[in-house]
Amino acid sequence: MTTMKHYLTLILLAIISTSFAQTDAEKAAETVNKNKIEGHIYFIADDLLKGRGTGTAENKIAASYLANALRSYGVKPNPETNSYYQTFNLLQTAPPSLLQVAMNGDNYPHIVAVKAKATALSGDAMYLGYGGEADYKGKDVKGKLIVVRGGTLASSEARAVYGAHKDKQALAIKNGAIGLVELTLLEEALWSRMSHFMGESVQIPDANEAENSENEFIHLWVNTTLEKLEALDKASLSYTIETDGKKEETLVTQNVVGVLEGTDPELKKEYIMYSAHYDHVGIGEPDATGDTIYNGARDNAIGTTAVLSMAENIGKYRTKRSAVFILFTGEEKGLLGSQYYVKHPIFPLKQIVYGFNTDGAGYNNTSLATVIGLSRTTAKKHIVEGAATFGLKAIDDPAPEQGLFDRSDNVSFASRGVPAPTYSTGFDAFDDEINKYYHQAGDEADSLDYDYLLKFYQGYVLSGRLIANDPETPFWVKGDKYEAAGNVLYGKVPSGPIKN
Repeated sequence: MTTMKHYLTLILLAIISTSFAQTDAEKAAETVNKNKIEGHIYFIADDLLKGRGTGTAENKIAASYLANALRSYGVKPNPETNSYYQTFNLLQTAPPSLLQVAMNGDNYPHIVAVKAKATALSGDAMYLGYGGEADYKGKDVKGKLIVVRGGTLASSEARAVYGAHKDKQALAIKNGAIGLVELTLLEEALWSRMSHFMGESVQIPDANEAENSENEFIHLWVNTTLEKLEALDKASLSYTIETDGKKEETLVTQNVVGVLEGTDPELKKEYIMYSAHYDHVGIGEPDATGDTIYNGARDNAIGTTAVLSMAENIGKYRTKRSAVFILFTGEEKGLLGSQYYVKHPIFPLKQIVYGFNTDGAGYNNTSLATVIGLSRTTAKKHIVEGAATFGLKAIDDPAPEQGLFDRSDNVSFASRGVPAPTYSTGFDAFDDEINKYYHQAGDEADSLDYDYLLKFYQGYVLSGRLIANDPETPFWVKGDKYEAAGNVLYGKVPSGPIKN
Protein backbone atom coordinates (compact mmCIF):
# COMPACT_ATOMS: atom_id res chain seq x y z
CA MET A 1 0.00 0.00 0.00
CA THR A 2 2.83 2.33 0.88
CA THR A 3 4.44 1.58 -2.45
CA MET A 4 1.19 2.38 -4.28
CA LYS A 5 0.86 5.73 -2.41
CA HIS A 6 4.46 6.58 -3.23
CA TYR A 7 3.85 5.74 -6.88
CA LEU A 8 0.69 7.89 -7.02
CA THR A 9 2.57 10.74 -5.35
CA LEU A 10 5.27 10.61 -8.00
CA ILE A 11 2.66 10.67 -10.77
CA LEU A 12 0.93 13.65 -9.15
CA LEU A 13 4.22 15.52 -8.83
CA ALA A 14 5.03 14.80 -12.47
CA ILE A 15 1.62 16.15 -13.54
CA ILE A 16 2.06 19.28 -11.41
CA SER A 17 5.60 19.76 -12.71
CA THR A 18 4.45 19.42 -16.30
CA SER A 19 1.55 21.82 -15.85
CA PHE A 20 3.85 24.47 -14.42
CA ALA A 21 6.80 23.93 -16.81
CA GLN A 22 7.66 27.23 -18.50
CA THR A 23 8.26 27.66 -22.18
CA ASP A 24 11.34 29.52 -23.42
CA ALA A 25 9.06 32.44 -24.28
CA GLU A 26 7.71 32.56 -20.73
CA LYS A 27 11.25 32.43 -19.34
CA ALA A 28 12.28 35.34 -21.56
CA ALA A 29 9.27 37.40 -20.51
CA GLU A 30 9.85 36.66 -16.83
CA THR A 31 13.44 37.87 -16.48
CA VAL A 32 13.34 40.89 -18.80
CA ASN A 33 11.54 43.91 -17.39
CA LYS A 34 11.61 47.63 -18.04
CA ASN A 35 13.01 48.67 -14.67
CA LYS A 36 16.12 46.52 -15.06
CA ILE A 37 16.61 47.70 -18.64
CA GLU A 38 16.44 51.35 -17.61
CA GLY A 39 18.76 50.74 -14.67
CA HIS A 40 21.49 49.31 -16.88
CA ILE A 41 21.21 51.84 -19.69
CA TYR A 42 20.98 54.91 -17.47
CA PHE A 43 24.17 53.89 -15.66
CA ILE A 44 26.17 52.86 -18.72
CA ALA A 45 25.20 56.05 -20.59
CA ASP A 46 25.56 58.37 -17.58
CA ASP A 47 27.65 61.56 -17.88
CA LEU A 48 29.76 60.14 -15.04
CA LEU A 49 31.31 57.70 -17.52
CA LYS A 50 32.24 60.48 -19.96
CA GLY A 51 31.42 58.48 -23.06
CA ARG A 52 33.39 55.35 -22.02
CA GLY A 53 36.39 56.09 -24.23
CA THR A 54 38.69 53.11 -24.67
CA GLY A 55 41.55 53.09 -22.19
CA THR A 56 40.01 55.72 -19.90
CA ALA A 57 39.26 55.36 -16.19
CA GLU A 58 35.56 55.71 -17.03
CA ASN A 59 35.79 52.81 -19.46
CA LYS A 60 37.20 50.74 -16.60
CA ILE A 61 34.30 51.79 -14.34
CA ALA A 62 31.90 50.51 -17.00
CA ALA A 63 33.83 47.24 -17.19
CA SER A 64 33.61 46.85 -13.40
CA TYR A 65 29.85 47.43 -13.51
CA LEU A 66 29.46 44.77 -16.21
CA ALA A 67 31.69 42.22 -14.46
CA ASN A 68 29.77 42.58 -11.23
CA ALA A 69 26.43 42.33 -13.02
CA LEU A 70 27.60 39.01 -14.50
CA ARG A 71 28.75 37.91 -11.05
CA SER A 72 25.34 38.72 -9.58
CA TYR A 73 23.65 36.51 -12.20
CA GLY A 74 25.82 33.53 -11.33
CA VAL A 75 27.94 33.82 -14.47
CA LYS A 76 31.41 32.40 -13.88
CA PRO A 77 34.71 34.13 -14.71
CA ASN A 78 37.48 32.75 -16.91
CA PRO A 79 38.27 29.43 -15.16
CA GLU A 80 42.01 29.75 -15.86
CA THR A 81 42.46 33.19 -14.29
CA ASN A 82 39.36 33.45 -12.09
CA SER A 83 38.85 36.92 -13.58
CA TYR A 84 36.08 38.50 -15.62
CA TYR A 85 38.66 40.68 -17.40
CA GLN A 86 40.75 40.00 -20.47
CA THR A 87 43.24 42.83 -20.05
CA PHE A 88 45.56 43.98 -22.83
CA ASN A 89 47.54 46.97 -24.05
CA LEU A 90 46.80 49.28 -26.95
CA LEU A 91 49.06 51.80 -28.62
CA GLN A 92 47.57 55.27 -28.96
CA THR A 93 49.17 57.69 -31.38
CA ALA A 94 48.64 61.43 -31.80
CA PRO A 95 49.68 63.41 -34.89
CA PRO A 96 52.97 65.33 -35.03
CA SER A 97 52.84 68.98 -34.09
CA LEU A 98 55.41 69.69 -36.82
CA LEU A 99 54.99 68.11 -40.27
CA GLN A 100 56.28 69.77 -43.45
CA VAL A 101 56.64 68.33 -46.95
CA ALA A 102 57.98 69.91 -50.13
CA MET A 103 58.55 68.32 -53.53
CA ASN A 104 60.45 70.03 -56.33
CA GLY A 105 60.34 73.16 -54.22
CA ASP A 106 56.53 73.24 -53.80
CA ASN A 107 55.05 72.99 -50.30
CA TYR A 108 52.20 70.56 -49.69
CA PRO A 109 50.18 71.70 -46.65
CA HIS A 110 47.64 68.84 -46.47
CA ILE A 111 49.51 65.95 -44.86
CA VAL A 112 48.75 62.97 -42.63
CA ALA A 113 51.46 60.97 -40.89
CA VAL A 114 50.54 57.30 -41.22
CA LYS A 115 53.89 56.30 -39.70
CA ALA A 116 56.49 58.84 -38.62
CA LYS A 117 59.22 59.21 -36.04
CA ALA A 118 61.03 62.52 -35.53
CA THR A 119 63.18 63.08 -38.61
CA ALA A 120 64.52 65.56 -41.15
CA LEU A 121 65.06 64.12 -44.63
CA SER A 122 65.97 65.49 -48.02
CA GLY A 123 67.18 64.11 -51.32
CA ASP A 124 65.87 62.58 -54.52
CA ALA A 125 62.72 60.47 -54.55
CA MET A 126 61.49 57.78 -56.97
CA TYR A 127 57.99 57.83 -58.42
CA LEU A 128 56.47 54.34 -58.75
CA GLY A 129 52.94 54.72 -60.11
CA TYR A 130 50.50 53.13 -57.66
CA GLY A 131 53.25 51.35 -55.72
CA GLY A 132 52.23 47.80 -56.61
CA GLU A 133 54.60 44.86 -56.93
CA ALA A 134 54.97 45.32 -60.68
CA ASP A 135 56.09 48.93 -60.15
CA TYR A 136 59.17 47.76 -58.24
CA LYS A 137 60.42 45.37 -60.93
CA GLY A 138 63.89 46.36 -62.15
CA LYS A 139 64.05 49.32 -59.72
CA ASP A 140 66.68 49.76 -57.00
CA VAL A 141 64.86 51.70 -54.29
CA LYS A 142 67.14 50.90 -51.37
CA GLY A 143 67.66 54.00 -49.25
CA LYS A 144 65.19 55.99 -51.34
CA LEU A 145 61.91 57.76 -50.63
CA ILE A 146 59.10 56.36 -52.78
CA VAL A 147 56.30 58.58 -54.10
CA VAL A 148 53.13 56.87 -55.38
CA ARG A 149 49.50 57.62 -56.12
CA GLY A 150 47.00 56.74 -53.43
CA GLY A 151 44.50 53.98 -54.07
CA THR A 152 44.63 51.60 -57.03
CA LEU A 153 44.24 51.62 -60.80
CA ALA A 154 40.57 50.82 -60.23
CA SER A 155 39.83 53.55 -57.69
CA SER A 156 41.40 56.56 -55.99
CA GLU A 157 38.52 57.01 -53.55
CA ALA A 158 39.01 57.14 -49.79
CA ARG A 159 38.11 53.50 -49.18
CA ALA A 160 40.60 52.36 -51.83
CA VAL A 161 43.34 54.57 -50.39
CA TYR A 162 42.81 53.15 -46.92
CA GLY A 163 42.42 49.58 -48.14
CA ALA A 164 45.70 49.58 -50.05
CA HIS A 165 47.98 51.57 -47.76
CA LYS A 166 49.23 48.74 -45.54
CA ASP A 167 50.26 46.58 -48.49
CA LYS A 168 52.02 49.55 -50.08
CA GLN A 169 53.91 50.22 -46.88
CA ALA A 170 54.95 46.57 -46.56
CA LEU A 171 56.21 46.51 -50.17
CA ALA A 172 58.24 49.68 -49.70
CA ILE A 173 59.87 48.33 -46.53
CA LYS A 174 60.51 44.95 -48.16
CA ASN A 175 62.35 46.64 -51.03
CA GLY A 176 64.54 48.73 -48.71
CA ALA A 177 62.93 52.16 -49.12
CA ILE A 178 63.30 54.66 -46.28
CA GLY A 179 59.83 56.10 -46.71
CA LEU A 180 56.62 56.30 -48.71
CA VAL A 181 54.54 59.29 -49.75
CA GLU A 182 51.08 58.63 -51.18
CA LEU A 183 49.55 61.43 -53.22
CA THR A 184 45.78 61.38 -52.69
CA LEU A 185 43.06 63.19 -54.64
CA LEU A 186 40.29 63.46 -52.06
CA GLU A 187 37.61 66.10 -51.74
CA GLU A 188 38.01 68.43 -48.75
CA ALA A 189 35.26 66.84 -46.62
CA LEU A 190 36.55 63.31 -47.18
CA TRP A 191 40.14 64.39 -46.61
CA SER A 192 39.15 66.01 -43.32
CA ARG A 193 37.49 62.79 -42.12
CA MET A 194 40.35 60.57 -43.28
CA SER A 195 43.03 62.81 -41.80
CA HIS A 196 41.23 62.90 -38.45
CA PHE A 197 40.80 59.12 -38.46
CA MET A 198 44.42 58.40 -39.36
CA GLY A 199 45.98 61.24 -37.43
CA GLU A 200 44.73 60.04 -34.05
CA SER A 201 44.62 56.28 -33.86
CA VAL A 202 44.55 53.42 -31.39
CA GLN A 203 45.74 49.97 -32.38
CA ILE A 204 46.87 46.64 -31.02
CA PRO A 205 50.69 46.86 -30.87
CA ASP A 206 52.40 44.96 -33.67
CA ALA A 207 54.92 42.54 -32.18
CA ASN A 208 57.22 42.95 -35.17
CA GLU A 209 57.13 46.73 -34.85
CA ALA A 210 57.89 46.45 -31.14
CA GLU A 211 60.96 44.37 -31.97
CA ASN A 212 62.04 46.98 -34.52
CA SER A 213 61.15 50.11 -32.58
CA GLU A 214 64.18 51.94 -34.05
CA ASN A 215 62.80 51.56 -37.56
CA GLU A 216 62.77 55.09 -38.97
CA PHE A 217 60.53 54.36 -41.95
CA ILE A 218 58.18 57.25 -42.69
CA HIS A 219 54.79 56.94 -44.42
CA LEU A 220 52.74 60.01 -45.33
CA TRP A 221 49.54 60.81 -47.17
CA VAL A 222 49.70 64.11 -49.04
CA ASN A 223 46.47 65.44 -50.50
CA THR A 224 46.76 67.36 -53.74
CA THR A 225 44.87 68.12 -56.94
CA LEU A 226 44.92 66.27 -60.24
CA GLU A 227 46.38 69.35 -61.95
CA LYS A 228 49.25 69.58 -59.46
CA LEU A 229 49.86 65.84 -59.64
CA GLU A 230 50.03 65.87 -63.45
CA ALA A 231 52.34 68.90 -63.41
CA LEU A 232 54.77 67.26 -61.00
CA ASP A 233 58.03 66.31 -62.73
CA LYS A 234 58.11 62.66 -61.68
CA ALA A 235 61.33 61.91 -63.54
CA SER A 236 63.26 64.42 -61.45
CA LEU A 237 61.80 64.46 -57.98
CA SER A 238 63.51 66.19 -55.07
CA TYR A 239 61.99 66.43 -51.61
CA THR A 240 62.36 67.70 -48.07
CA ILE A 241 60.48 66.31 -45.05
CA GLU A 242 60.62 67.56 -41.48
CA THR A 243 58.59 66.27 -38.53
CA ASP A 244 58.78 65.89 -34.79
CA GLY A 245 57.06 62.52 -35.15
CA LYS A 246 53.86 60.92 -33.96
CA LYS A 247 53.35 60.81 -30.20
CA GLU A 248 52.78 57.35 -28.70
CA GLU A 249 51.12 56.30 -25.44
CA THR A 250 50.25 52.86 -24.07
CA LEU A 251 46.63 52.36 -23.00
CA VAL A 252 45.51 49.51 -20.76
CA THR A 253 42.00 48.27 -21.43
CA GLN A 254 39.86 45.15 -21.05
CA ASN A 255 37.19 42.90 -22.51
CA VAL A 256 34.70 41.54 -19.97
CA VAL A 257 34.14 37.77 -20.26
CA GLY A 258 31.97 35.25 -18.39
CA VAL A 259 30.67 31.72 -18.96
CA LEU A 260 27.80 29.44 -17.98
CA GLU A 261 27.95 25.70 -18.61
CA GLY A 262 25.09 24.12 -20.55
CA THR A 263 22.84 21.33 -19.26
CA ASP A 264 23.12 18.79 -22.09
CA PRO A 265 26.01 16.31 -21.73
CA GLU A 266 26.94 16.67 -25.41
CA LEU A 267 25.63 20.06 -26.49
CA LYS A 268 27.36 21.81 -23.57
CA LYS A 269 30.64 21.27 -25.41
CA GLU A 270 29.39 23.89 -27.87
CA TYR A 271 29.17 27.57 -26.91
CA ILE A 272 26.78 30.29 -28.03
CA MET A 273 28.51 33.67 -27.71
CA TYR A 274 26.42 36.67 -26.66
CA SER A 275 28.42 39.83 -27.34
CA ALA A 276 28.34 43.60 -27.61
CA HIS A 277 30.83 46.43 -27.29
CA TYR A 278 30.56 48.68 -24.26
CA ASP A 279 32.98 51.45 -25.25
CA HIS A 280 31.96 54.63 -27.04
CA VAL A 281 33.75 57.68 -28.43
CA GLY A 282 34.26 59.61 -25.18
CA ILE A 283 34.51 63.41 -25.14
CA GLY A 284 34.09 65.27 -28.42
CA GLU A 285 33.17 68.52 -30.10
CA PRO A 286 30.33 70.41 -28.35
CA ASP A 287 26.89 70.23 -29.94
CA ALA A 288 24.47 73.14 -30.25
CA THR A 289 23.71 72.91 -26.52
CA GLY A 290 27.39 72.85 -25.53
CA ASP A 291 27.29 69.16 -24.56
CA THR A 292 30.68 67.46 -25.10
CA ILE A 293 29.93 64.01 -23.63
CA TYR A 294 29.02 61.42 -26.23
CA ASN A 295 27.00 59.10 -23.99
CA GLY A 296 26.36 56.30 -26.48
CA ALA A 297 22.97 55.13 -25.20
CA ARG A 298 22.06 53.61 -28.56
CA ASP A 299 25.66 52.81 -29.46
CA ASN A 300 26.06 50.71 -27.48
CA ALA A 301 24.46 50.79 -24.02
CA ILE A 302 21.49 49.12 -25.74
CA GLY A 303 23.65 46.24 -26.98
CA THR A 304 25.50 45.92 -23.69
CA THR A 305 22.20 45.67 -21.84
CA ALA A 306 21.06 42.95 -24.25
CA VAL A 307 24.01 40.79 -23.16
CA LEU A 308 23.27 41.46 -19.48
CA SER A 309 19.61 40.54 -20.07
CA MET A 310 20.69 37.27 -21.67
CA ALA A 311 23.13 36.55 -18.84
CA GLU A 312 20.45 37.08 -16.19
CA ASN A 313 18.04 34.82 -18.06
CA ILE A 314 20.45 31.94 -18.66
CA GLY A 315 21.82 32.33 -15.15
CA LYS A 316 18.33 31.46 -13.90
CA TYR A 317 17.27 29.07 -16.67
CA ARG A 318 20.27 27.27 -18.16
CA THR A 319 20.29 26.31 -21.83
CA LYS A 320 21.46 23.04 -23.34
CA ARG A 321 24.49 24.66 -24.96
CA SER A 322 27.00 26.57 -22.88
CA ALA A 323 26.94 30.36 -22.99
CA VAL A 324 29.90 32.72 -23.19
CA PHE A 325 29.25 36.43 -22.62
CA ILE A 326 31.76 38.92 -24.01
CA LEU A 327 31.58 42.70 -23.69
CA PHE A 328 34.20 44.19 -26.01
CA THR A 329 36.27 47.31 -25.57
CA GLY A 330 37.81 49.28 -28.44
CA GLU A 331 35.10 48.68 -31.05
CA GLU A 332 34.92 52.37 -31.86
CA LYS A 333 38.69 52.36 -32.45
CA GLY A 334 38.51 49.66 -35.11
CA LEU A 335 36.97 46.49 -33.56
CA LEU A 336 40.07 46.16 -31.39
CA GLY A 337 38.56 44.21 -28.48
CA SER A 338 37.07 41.54 -30.71
CA GLN A 339 40.21 41.38 -32.84
CA TYR A 340 42.27 40.83 -29.71
CA TYR A 341 39.92 38.08 -28.52
CA VAL A 342 40.06 36.06 -31.75
CA LYS A 343 43.86 36.20 -31.59
CA HIS A 344 43.90 35.28 -27.88
CA PRO A 345 40.70 33.27 -27.31
CA ILE A 346 39.82 32.25 -23.77
CA PHE A 347 37.37 29.71 -25.15
CA PRO A 348 38.60 28.24 -28.48
CA LEU A 349 36.84 29.61 -31.53
CA LYS A 350 35.96 26.14 -32.79
CA GLN A 351 33.84 25.65 -29.65
CA ILE A 352 31.92 28.88 -30.31
CA VAL A 353 29.36 27.62 -32.82
CA TYR A 354 27.35 30.86 -33.02
CA GLY A 355 27.97 34.50 -32.25
CA PHE A 356 24.87 36.52 -31.33
CA ASN A 357 26.22 40.07 -31.42
CA THR A 358 24.24 43.23 -30.58
CA ASP A 359 25.16 46.67 -31.88
CA GLY A 360 23.53 49.56 -33.67
CA ALA A 361 23.31 53.24 -34.46
CA GLY A 362 19.70 53.60 -33.36
CA TYR A 363 16.16 52.96 -34.58
CA ASN A 364 13.49 54.60 -36.72
CA ASN A 365 10.87 51.82 -36.75
CA THR A 366 9.68 50.34 -33.47
CA SER A 367 7.84 47.51 -35.16
CA LEU A 368 11.12 45.92 -36.23
CA ALA A 369 14.23 44.14 -35.04
CA THR A 370 16.87 44.65 -37.73
CA VAL A 371 19.33 41.78 -37.89
CA ILE A 372 22.40 42.40 -40.00
CA GLY A 373 23.05 39.00 -41.57
CA LEU A 374 19.66 37.50 -40.68
CA SER A 375 19.49 35.37 -43.82
CA ARG A 376 23.13 34.32 -43.76
CA THR A 377 22.85 31.60 -41.10
CA THR A 378 20.57 28.64 -40.47
CA ALA A 379 19.39 30.20 -37.19
CA LYS A 380 17.18 32.67 -39.06
CA LYS A 381 13.98 30.80 -38.13
CA HIS A 382 14.75 31.12 -34.41
CA ILE A 383 15.46 34.85 -34.64
CA VAL A 384 12.29 35.47 -36.63
CA GLU A 385 10.26 33.46 -34.10
CA GLY A 386 11.88 35.16 -31.13
CA ALA A 387 11.08 38.65 -32.37
CA ALA A 388 7.56 37.73 -33.57
CA THR A 389 6.63 36.23 -30.19
CA PHE A 390 6.94 39.71 -28.69
CA GLY A 391 5.32 41.61 -31.53
CA LEU A 392 8.32 42.56 -33.67
CA LYS A 393 9.20 41.67 -37.23
CA ALA A 394 12.80 40.60 -37.82
CA ILE A 395 14.22 41.95 -41.08
CA ASP A 396 17.63 41.73 -42.74
CA ASP A 397 19.99 44.58 -43.55
CA PRO A 398 18.00 47.41 -45.21
CA ALA A 399 21.14 49.42 -46.06
CA PRO A 400 23.67 47.03 -47.63
CA GLU A 401 25.55 49.98 -49.11
CA GLN A 402 26.69 50.85 -45.57
CA GLY A 403 28.61 47.56 -45.23
CA LEU A 404 27.27 47.15 -41.69
CA PHE A 405 27.96 43.41 -41.38
CA ASP A 406 31.68 44.08 -41.67
CA ARG A 407 31.67 47.14 -39.39
CA SER A 408 30.86 45.56 -36.03
CA ASP A 409 32.56 43.04 -33.76
CA ASN A 410 30.68 40.15 -35.34
CA VAL A 411 32.99 40.28 -38.37
CA SER A 412 36.08 39.51 -36.29
CA PHE A 413 34.50 36.13 -35.61
CA ALA A 414 32.75 35.71 -38.97
CA SER A 415 36.05 36.10 -40.82
CA ARG A 416 37.37 33.16 -38.79
CA GLY A 417 34.32 31.09 -39.66
CA VAL A 418 31.97 31.61 -36.68
CA PRO A 419 28.38 32.28 -37.85
CA ALA A 420 27.78 35.71 -36.33
CA PRO A 421 25.05 38.21 -37.27
CA THR A 422 24.35 41.46 -35.43
CA TYR A 423 20.95 41.99 -33.76
CA SER A 424 20.06 45.70 -33.92
CA THR A 425 17.17 47.92 -32.99
CA GLY A 426 14.65 48.44 -35.77
CA PHE A 427 15.56 50.58 -38.74
CA ASP A 428 14.40 50.35 -42.34
CA ALA A 429 16.80 52.97 -43.73
CA PHE A 430 20.01 54.68 -42.64
CA ASP A 431 18.23 58.06 -42.59
CA ASP A 432 18.22 61.37 -40.74
CA GLU A 433 16.53 59.84 -37.70
CA ILE A 434 19.49 57.47 -37.34
CA ASN A 435 22.10 60.15 -38.00
CA LYS A 436 20.40 62.45 -35.48
CA TYR A 437 21.85 60.30 -32.67
CA TYR A 438 24.64 58.25 -34.28
CA HIS A 439 27.90 59.33 -32.63
CA GLN A 440 26.24 62.49 -31.36
CA ALA A 441 26.25 64.06 -27.90
CA GLY A 442 22.45 63.84 -27.84
CA ASP A 443 22.46 60.03 -27.66
CA GLU A 444 21.25 60.05 -24.05
CA ALA A 445 19.41 57.45 -21.99
CA ASP A 446 16.34 59.65 -21.56
CA SER A 447 15.81 59.83 -25.34
CA LEU A 448 15.00 56.11 -25.66
CA ASP A 449 11.65 54.31 -26.03
CA TYR A 450 11.72 51.76 -23.22
CA ASP A 451 8.38 50.18 -24.09
CA TYR A 452 9.90 49.27 -27.45
CA LEU A 453 13.14 48.10 -25.88
CA LEU A 454 11.27 45.76 -23.57
CA LYS A 455 9.93 43.87 -26.61
CA PHE A 456 13.31 44.10 -28.32
CA TYR A 457 15.15 42.48 -25.40
CA GLN A 458 12.54 39.82 -24.83
CA GLY A 459 12.79 38.87 -28.49
CA TYR A 460 16.58 38.80 -28.30
CA VAL A 461 16.60 36.59 -25.22
CA LEU A 462 14.06 34.18 -26.68
CA SER A 463 15.98 33.97 -29.94
CA GLY A 464 19.16 33.15 -28.05
CA ARG A 465 17.42 30.46 -26.04
CA LEU A 466 15.94 28.84 -29.16
CA ILE A 467 19.35 28.75 -30.84
CA ALA A 468 21.05 27.40 -27.72
CA ASN A 469 18.48 24.62 -27.24
CA ASP A 470 18.17 23.49 -30.87
CA PRO A 471 19.61 19.97 -31.36
CA GLU A 472 20.89 21.12 -34.76
CA THR A 473 24.10 23.18 -34.65
CA PRO A 474 23.69 26.50 -36.51
CA PHE A 475 25.93 27.27 -39.49
CA TRP A 476 26.33 29.54 -42.49
CA VAL A 477 23.89 29.11 -45.36
CA LYS A 478 25.45 27.42 -48.35
CA GLY A 479 27.51 29.76 -50.51
CA ASP A 480 27.96 32.48 -47.90
CA LYS A 481 31.10 34.57 -48.07
CA TYR A 482 32.35 33.07 -44.79
CA GLU A 483 31.17 29.48 -45.28
CA ALA A 484 34.63 28.30 -46.39
CA ALA A 485 36.22 29.74 -43.25
CA GLY A 486 33.56 27.96 -41.16
CA ASN A 487 34.27 24.66 -42.89
CA VAL A 488 37.93 24.98 -41.93
CA LEU A 489 37.29 26.17 -38.36
CA TYR A 490 34.93 23.32 -37.52
CA GLY A 491 36.93 20.67 -39.36
CA LYS A 492 34.47 20.12 -42.19
CA VAL A 493 37.26 20.30 -44.79
CA PRO A 494 41.10 20.04 -44.67
CA SER A 495 42.60 23.15 -43.10
CA GLY A 496 44.30 25.83 -45.14
CA PRO A 497 45.13 29.55 -44.89
CA ILE A 498 42.17 31.78 -44.00
CA LYS A 499 42.41 35.47 -44.77
CA ASN A 500 41.09 37.88 -42.16
